[in-house]
Amino acid sequence: MAFFQSRKIQSFATFIIIAVIALWMNQDAFFNDNLVAETSSENEAIKEQVKVAPYLEKIDNFALEEYTKDQLLSHYIEAETYYNFENSPILLLNIKVTTYDEHGNEGFTLSSNRANFLRSGEVFFNGEVSIQSKSGVAHEINTESLIVREKMKQIKSDRDIVYLGEGSKIHAQGMLMSADDDTMELKGDIRIEQDSGVVITTKNLYIDQSDGRKHYHTSEPTVYVSEANTINAYKGMDLDMNKNTMQLLGKVEILQNSGSKIVSHDLIVDQSNGGEIYKSNHRTNYQTKTTNITAQSLYYDAKTQIIELLGGVTGLYE
Repeated sequence: MAFFQSRKIQSFATFIIIAVIALWMNQDAFFNDNLVAETSSENEAIKEQVKVAPYLEKIDNFALEEYTKDQLLSHYIEAETYYNFENSPILLLNIKVTTYDEHGNEGFTLSSNRANFLRSGEVFFNGEVSIQSKSGVAHEINTESLIVREKMKQIKSDRDIVYLGEGSKIHAQGMLMSADDDTMELKGDIRIEQDSGVVITTKNLYIDQSDGRKHYHTSEPTVYVSEANTINAYKGMDLDMNKNTMQLLGKVEILQNSGSKIVSHDLIVDQSNGGEIYKSNHRTNYQTKTTNITAQSLYYDAKTQIIELLGGVTGLYE
């Protein structure tokens, strides 16, 4: 991805191309992580930038078209304000990037309150980042640094991010997104905070929103915490946000606040219609201080705290 090769800048093409390329070739090949302050204010962002180096050039209503070697439109960049700093990457405020495929159709659009161009050609987006895929799926991400990689087909962050999911806020330690197929990997320690108050912790979450799916998956051990229960699932989870149902995989332990424990496998958590129903068709063991009951299946309404143990029920009582 070479942002200043084979391009056309609207209305002010000639003098901007000369000025930008000349300044670009003379800047140091480094990127200071603290180059831009974490603030939504344009004035505050500029103040922080100027602390590192005063700007050499400012352009309002910046626009750029970049073409492939075959003279096909690759992407279109718009920014409210352009700043060129001495010995520092270029700063764009209120930026929007629209990509195009080989047939001239719009791909995804990516917008942010600020971004930096590096000499290497990489683009670092900062702050609140919105990604609109070509299928219409919207992704809202808040991060210190998000990189648009070669040919704008891959989006990556190695920093802490907050992903605004369907009825939830997801914290992760990085991400990798394929812009072509609406799939994403959220990396490291994952914390999902649902609007209902449920908190889910796990690692390395995969999100598939292709073809209308809203599917979250991980094979890592997962902990589900609600108001009355803590559930440990040892082989991960599958979460279908279209149906508001989740399958906690492998051996599952439900620890009630009362001290009782339920052990089962492949537990379904149904959160549709504001409910919280646990279901399993696998052998289930219910343990309290005075009882030990086994059954063939489980139906547990966590809101009302009513438990049904079904099929082949046997129990020991003290």
